[in-house]
Amino acid sequence: MAQGQRSNQIVVPQARQAMDQLKYETAQEIGLPNYQGYLGDVPSRLNGAVGGNMVRKMIQAYQSSAANQTPGGGQ
Repeated sequence: MAQGQRSNQIVVPQARQAMDQLKYETAQEIGLPNYQGYLGDVPSRLNGAVGGNMVRKMIQAYQSSAANQTPGGGQ
């Protein structure tokens, strides 16, 4: 995606590369290879599926890490 089209801001700028990698991996998993560059010809339903699956993965990762923490707050 072109930099000028990004309207959202990443809270932790160092995470941009990891977020982009997650996006490309998720797109590949749902059957969208080459999910880079101009995406104007990709239906919004598929773009939404990529974003939704990304959120699902992030929630799952958080829940896994939270489940592995001890009740006292330590790790």
